[in-house]
Amino acid sequence: MPVNETYESELAFQADRRRATVEFIKIVSDLWYDKSIELVLFRNQLIDRNVSEILNLHEYAGEFVQKPISVFDSVEIAEAIKTLDVPPAKLDIGKLTYEYHLEEKNFSNAMAFVASKLKDANEYEAITPKDVVLYGFGRIGRLVARELMTKTGKGSQLRLRAIVTRGAINATVLEKRASLLRNDSVHGDFPGTVGIDLENESLIINGTTVRIISANQPEDIDYTQYGINDALIIDNTGVFRDKDALSRLLASKGADKVLLTAPGKGVPNIVHGVNHLEHNPDEVDIFSAASCTTNAITPILKAIEDTYGVKSGHLETIHAYTNDQNLVDNFHSKYRRGRAAALNMVITETGAGKAVSKALPSFEGKLTSNAIRVPVPNGSLAILNLELDSEASIESINATLKKYALEGDLVEQIKYEMSDELVSSDIVGSSAPAIYDSKATIVRADGKNAVLYIWYDNEYGYSHQVIRLAKYIAKVRRFTYY
Repeated sequence: MPVNETYESELAFQADRRRATVEFIKIVSDLWYDKSIELVLFRNQLIDRNVSEILNLHEYAGEFVQKPISVFDSVEIAEAIKTLDVPPAKLDIGKLTYEYHLEEKNFSNAMAFVASKLKDANEYEAITPKDVVLYGFGRIGRLVARELMTKTGKGSQLRLRAIVTRGAINATVLEKRASLLRNDSVHGDFPGTVGIDLENESLIINGTTVRIISANQPEDIDYTQYGINDALIIDNTGVFRDKDALSRLLASKGADKVLLTAPGKGVPNIVHGVNHLEHNPDEVDIFSAASCTTNAITPILKAIEDTYGVKSGHLETIHAYTNDQNLVDNFHSKYRRGRAAALNMVITETGAGKAVSKALPSFEGKLTSNAIRVPVPNGSLAILNLELDSEASIESINATLKKYALEGDLVEQIKYEMSDELVSSDIVGSSAPAIYDSKATIVRADGKNAVLYIWYDNEYGYSHQVIRLAKYIAKVRRFTYY
């Protein structure tokens, strides 16, 4: 074929592909807003994505499963889902499309295939929406607010009703709160609208009222006067860290459960996907979502422990600087953290090595750990140096973690990364708490020692783990197909 004809053919195909993507985006939106059915592509968000982003996700999907996953396939499967009577759900269309390729000969069409795969959906128990209050509005609080408001849909799961802060509430304060939610130097602009309602002391987020409540202590708050009942209180202040202190949050009228976005003492420390099912929200009122680093390493350690066994190991986390450090050299109660965060690598401690055993008891006493804070505002790296019980190779470890990322209980937690060019800024915005760098793994010649590199967005990825745990506590998890 002449060069010009080839080029024209390529242009025509790209136009068809982009038209199909526009159609796919419409189906994704219709399913979400009409039926509360959320489609994802190998756990990657599809809601509010543009055409180029959708096509790039399909490229990743095809490379991930080593089989072409085209947007035309996705449209066919999505149309089948739209036609069926499926209750509120979260469905991985990448997994469905991949399986359809493998099993197509067993079904007359895509409709029959999807109906077979989702046959258990209608047996799922109906859910009651849960009111949510954010206690504090820092980095994690604002990212949780962004995600909750972006994914409100018809309000069938978690409903953000209020944010508790300290100090006076006036027009200036409300506008500053709105601005911090609207604009973020790391994560970009909020994909929605944020306004203020001074008369009602509220933020108006995507047209929905979220009350700003000022309180010096939680016992003073009566949430019911704002129409908030049986609320899940998500504490991200860092002030309340043990069971007694966190119990004060339950003393507020209208509060039902408490979720701490930090390691907690005397309460269950949960890494969602690993040990959340061990604690029944009908019996437990206070939960901790552990730390961002614990959420990054625990899913990987579980996969390695279950497959090879781990004798011992060391964790070194190369962590973005945080608000706890000083911007310029000044007094700090902890060693070294007083030095300018954006100018220095700072050796400090991390409790993540010990904290793993709270989710995985078999790791009690097995891990040592330390941390180095580095001059980036977000995006961190955990390095696991592990002595194994069984022999392994780079290929076998990669195959193991790819399998865990594709199927099983940890598919939301582990993202398998294949790029040779991966750097910290590339993982900012990833919803998975653990991003396994398959190109960086090192295994000793005898197969008994492995060094694994685990990237994590210590803000965004962790916030998604908080929300996953919040949905479990609130009992608003929908039917999922992963």
